[in-house]
Amino acid sequence: MPKDLYFEDFHIGQKFDSIGTYTVTVAEIKEFGQKYDPQPFHLDEAAGEGSFFHGLAASGWLTAAIVMRLRVLSIKVSGGMIGAGAEEMRWTEAVRPGDTLRTEIEVIGVRYARTRKDYGVVTTRTLAYNQHGRVVMRSTVNFLAPLRPTA
Repeated sequence: MPKDLYFEDFHIGQKFDSIGTYTVTVAEIKEFGQKYDPQPFHLDEAAGEGSFFHGLAASGWLTAAIVMRLRVLSIKVSGGMIGAGAEEMRWTEAVRPGDTLRTEIEVIGVRYARTRKDYGVVTTRTLAYNQHGRVVMRSTVNFLAPLRPTA
């Protein structure tokens, strides 16, 4: 498990690869779809075949949740990774049952927070890949990281 990171530990150009991967199952695609995104191509293989996706496809929001899991496991921010807004989120390829996802994260910005003097804002670009090396999602997000406590 990575060590707790503070704002001062982040710098532009810094990269974090996934600690581990995540394999998507048919059951979770359907369960997530049923609960949160009940569209036919997330619920049923036959309906998926006749759709834009030509098969069962994970909701983009399920993909985003998996990517968040991989981010949090790979970058251990002291006190937790507090979201501070997304600048971009794009799903570039459907995630299918059996796909194994991994992430590559790059720090592209760091600045002190304007309103919370005890935090900084870290901007990252994340690419999520499937097992074939194809990008399935890309995002640019900001999170808050606490400044290192002074003794």
